[in-house]
Parts: sequence; C-alpha cells; structure tokens
Amino acid sequence: MAFKVITTDRLYIKVADQLRQLIEDGTFKTGDRFPAERTLAEKLGVSRPTIREAMVALELAGLIEIRTGSGIYVADTPVEEQTELSQDGIGPFEILEMRYVLESEICALAARRITDDQLQELEDILQEMEGALSDGKACEEADNKFHLIIAQASQNTAMYESVKWLWNLRNREYKNTAFFEKIRDEGILPSIEEHRKILSALKNRDGERARLAMKNHIDSATENAAKHFDHE
Repeated sequence: MAFKVITTDRLYIKVADQLRQLIEDGTFKTGDRFPAERTLAEKLGVSRPTIREAMVALELAGLIEIRTGSGIYVADTPVEEQTELSQDGIGPFEILEMRYVLESEICALAARRITDDQLQELEDILQEMEGALSDGKACEEADNKFHLIIAQASQNTAMYESVKWLWNLRNREYKNTAFFEKIRDEGILPSIEEHRKILSALKNRDGERARLAMKNHIDSATENAAKHFDHE
C-alpha cells in the first residue's frame, strides 16, 4: 500500500483527500478498517491531531464510520449520499491545540489579576455545571462561560477576544458543532474536578499552578475527544 508524504498547507484536507482517493480506487473497500491513527500519522508524515481532523472531515462526508472502541471503517454510504470534503473552517483539534497554548498562559496571568467578584462568578458557574451534568448542552454552555471569565480576568482585551473567537468557532461552525455533539452523545462532558483545580489555583493567586491546571484540563479534554477515534 503506497502512501504519499504530505508536505503542503492545509494538511488535514490533503490527508482526507488522499484517504478518499484510496477508498475510491478500491485500496480500502467498504467495511475495511483503517490503520491505527499512529500508523497513519507515521506513514503520511503528519501529526496525530492532523489525522484526527482528517477523520472528522471524512466522517462528516459519509466516507467513514467511527465505531468507538473498535476502529475506523470505510462506510457503506451510497455515493449519492456522500458529500464533498469541507474546505472551510478550523477543526476541533486545531482549536483545542490553540487553546492549550493560549489559555494556559492567560490563566497564569489571571491568577495575579482576577477580582473577588470574578472568583465568585467562577464558583457560581461550577455549581451550575454540577447541576447540569444530566444536560450535556447546558454543561458545555457553563464551561464556555467559565473560560471566558478567566480570559476576561487577564485584563487584556486581545487575549479575551482571542479566546472568545476560539469558542465561537467551536460553538458555531458545523464541523465543530457536529463533532462535539457526537462526543457529547458518547458521554464526554466537561470535568468538574479539573475546573475545580483551576479555580483553586486562581483563588490562591498561584500563577504556576493555574497554568498547569489549565494545561492538564485542555490536554485531558483533547485526549477524551480523541477517544472517538481510538482503537489502539
């Protein structure tokens, strides 16, 4: 089986297009299981998050079927029901990776600048999240508010607007809303315990601990989202 190393921009679309070609030429047939994520990343010379973005695009186009806990299979979707690969927008794993870099530093800064009123707001939102665990959508909306208050507490408008933009991408673009709806239905929800650790660090005005708590939280969120594809 011949793979081509990906070297051009917009990598996940190039990856998805190459895999689509392998399906269309019969290299992968209906019902065949794709190689493991790690194997595909090595064969194609790209990162594992790029493979995940490609799989999101292929799944939404109806070309593959994700069987959580089993693997990724070529879907038995009639050609007339398949759609073109989406060329628009930024995917969920790209957003998570950017949030990991940005929000961890913002959280460290917020630990030095956050007000008592904002700390109380975060406490109230955590209570809201705890009461909404049976309603995944409401829990995610509370999660959104929690992160935006921390960004606001940085007292840096550019940082706040950047975080707000990332969350808007997550919540409004079809590629992201469809993916997060899928994993929400699989029981993947925001972690109350991880948010509690972030809040504890902020209350103690501990920038280093706040940074680490946010990194651990977004890293965990990324790994939980990746379980949608995991079969290794």
